[in-house]
Amino acid sequence: MRMYMREMGTVELLTREGEIEIAKRIEGGLMDMMEAISASPATIAEILRLGEEIREGKVVITTIVDGFSNPNEADDYVAEEDFDEFDEADDDDGKGGSKALTKKLEELKKQALERFDKMRELFEKVHKVYDKEGYGTPAYVKAQKALSDELMTIRFTAKAIEKLCDMVRAQVDDVRKKERELRRIIVDKCGYPQENFIADFSGRDKAGNKVASNLLNLKWIEKQAASGKSWAAVMGRNIPPVQDLQQKLIDLQAQVVVPLDQLKDINKRMNEGEYASRAAKKEMIEANLRLVISIAKKYTNRGLQFLDLIQEGNIGLMKAVDKFEYRRGYKFSTYATWWIRQAITRSIADQARTIRIPVHMIETINKMNRISRQHLQEFGFEPDASVLAEKMEIPEDKIRKIMKIAKEPISMETPIGDDDDSHLGDFIEDSANTAPMEAAMQAGLRDVVKDILDSLTPREAKVLRMRFGIEMTSDHTLEEVGKQFDVTRERIRQIEAKALRKLKHPSRSDKLRSFTDTL
Repeated sequence: MRMYMREMGTVELLTREGEIEIAKRIEGGLMDMMEAISASPATIAEILRLGEEIREGKVVITTIVDGFSNPNEADDYVAEEDFDEFDEADDDDGKGGSKALTKKLEELKKQALERFDKMRELFEKVHKVYDKEGYGTPAYVKAQKALSDELMTIRFTAKAIEKLCDMVRAQVDDVRKKERELRRIIVDKCGYPQENFIADFSGRDKAGNKVASNLLNLKWIEKQAASGKSWAAVMGRNIPPVQDLQQKLIDLQAQVVVPLDQLKDINKRMNEGEYASRAAKKEMIEANLRLVISIAKKYTNRGLQFLDLIQEGNIGLMKAVDKFEYRRGYKFSTYATWWIRQAITRSIADQARTIRIPVHMIETINKMNRISRQHLQEFGFEPDASVLAEKMEIPEDKIRKIMKIAKEPISMETPIGDDDDSHLGDFIEDSANTAPMEAAMQAGLRDVVKDILDSLTPREAKVLRMRFGIEMTSDHTLEEVGKQFDVTRERIRQIEAKALRKLKHPSRSDKLRSFTDTL
C-alpha cells in the first residue's frame, strides 16, 4: 500500500488544458483505429450485423454505441454545477430517473439505427463499385471514404471496438500462420533459399521495391519443380500441400474482400492507433488515482476493506476514461467522480454482505432506512411495518420480508465473554437433539422396562414387546402375534392380559411409578 501511494504521488495532477490534450490523443487513437477498421469490408459487415441485432432487440444499444460525435462541431456545453446539484436522494423511487433514462436510450437507438441504415446504403455502393471496377480504383476509394466518414460519426463502446479489432487480428493471424507453414515447407523442407522466398512471397525485392507477390500464385510451385534447380525434385513432391495452403489464402482474401497485404496494413494502422490510445488512457488514469483514494475513504467500514474499495474505484475510473467527452465543457474529475462512486457503491452492495442481496433490494432497504430515520427525527419513535408500508406504497407483508432480509447475519463462532473460551453457537438450543436430562430419563426407563420384562416368562415378555413395539420398529396386532406363536388371537389376548396383571404387582409397578411424573 505504501509503495502504491508513493508511486501515485510522483504523478503530477492535470490541468484542464492537460486533460483536453490527453483526451484528444485518446480520441485521435480511437479515430485512427476506426478509420483502419472501416477499410475492411468484413468488419463493416459485422458492424451492420450488430445493428440488426440492436433493431431486433437481441442486443442492448449501450453495449455497442456510446453516442455520436462530430469533431467539426462543438457539443452542447454542460456546466460543472449541473452535476454538483444532483443528489442521490433526490429520486427515491427511481421512477423519474428510469423514465428519463428509457427515453434517452430510445433516442440513442433511433439515431443509431438511422446511421446504420445510411452505412448499409454506402456499403452496398462500395460492393457495386468493387464488382464493377475492382479494389483500389478512384471510384472505390471515393465510396470507401464516404462509408468511413459515416462510420466515424458513431462513438462505439470500448468493448465493441475491442471486438472488431480482435476480428481483424484473427484474420491477420490466420494469414501469418499459413505463411509460416509455407515457409516451413518451401525453405526448411525443400531447401529453397530464405532470401529468395522473402522476395517471391513478401511482394518486395531485396532493395525494398514493391514487386508482384507469388503468395497466391498456384503456378509458382510447379515452375520451381520444373526449374531443374537443386530443390526442384523436393518441390515436385510438395506441390499438393503448398497449393492447398495457397488456395486457403485465396479463399481468405475472398472472405475479407481486400488484398492480404492491405489487410496487414489495416492491422498495422489499427495497432498503432490502439497503442496511442492506450498510452493516453494510462496517463489520464495515473493522474487521477488520488481522486479514487479520496472517494474511497468515505466508504470505509461498510463491509469491504480499503484496498478493495480502491480497486473497485479504479475500475470505475477506467470506465470514466473510456466514456469521457472533453467537448462537453466539464472537468474530468467531475465526471469521473460519479463513475468511481457508482463502482464502489455497487461493489459494496454485491460483496459486503456474507449473504448477497440483489442490488435492487439493497436500494429498497436503503430507502426504507432513510424513511425510518426521518420518521424517528420527526416523531421521536421508529415507525412500524404499517407506517413504512404506507409511506413506501408497498404491501405490509413485503415490508416485513424486507426488514427480515435487512438483518445482518451473525457467525455461530462469534466469541462470548472476555476469555474467548465459548462461542455464540454454544448457547443456542439444538432442537434436533434430545436434551441431556431427557436422554438420561429415557435411558433409565429403558433399563427398568427391560428388567421388568425379564422377570416375566420369555413368552409373556415377547408378546408384550410385540404388542407395544418395545425394542422394535412398530407394534403388532393380535393376529400378527398369533401367527408368530402359531396360536389364535384370543390366546394371545389372554397371555397379554395375564402379563399385564403381573406388571401391576407392587414389586414391579413401583419401579415404573417414579417415571410417570416426567412422561
